[in-house]
Amino acid sequence: MKTMITRSTPALALLTALVLTACSSPVKLDEPAVESRTATPVGGAGAGGASSGTSQSQVASVDLSKDATAGLAKVVYFDFDSYVVKDEYRPVIDGYSKALGADRKKRVVIEGHTDERGGREYNLALGQKRAEAVGRSLTLLGVQDSQIESVSYGKERPAATGSDEAAWAKNRRAELRDR
Repeated sequence: MKTMITRSTPALALLTALVLTACSSPVKLDEPAVESRTATPVGGAGAGGASSGTSQSQVASVDLSKDATAGLAKVVYFDFDSYVVKDEYRPVIDGYSKALGADRKKRVVIEGHTDERGGREYNLALGQKRAEAVGRSLTLLGVQDSQIESVSYGKERPAATGSDEAAWAKNRRAELRDR
């Protein structure tokens, strides 16, 4: 421990000297803190008409009062007889984790669903595992357990009707719903 302190002493002295040197230069209070520049169109002021000396900002404003999860996908699909969250749904999980992390009062209900194949009890258990897998992915990214509720509907609420692979694939899902 003692050798560690003596080895870091020159680095500490150097850092202190740099900070003191940076702070020793006088600050002129009568000069503007930010340069004022006017935008000139490519080709000069005469190329696109008269220049008024002001520029329009091309930056879009952000409305923070809107729901942070409004533009996010809300469904995670699963393979047959699986509750493993695939990598392709990482943007959904990341988006929800950021939104829930930014507002700790926000809650989400994760509804687990299955296709029509299998018994009622089996599908309820599989739907629960799917909902919990999505919830576990959110908690690994910092979302609090109290913000997540997992519910299973099994095969009771299909998203698509039919008895073919296309319909079954749409029904094997977990839906994230704001609460």
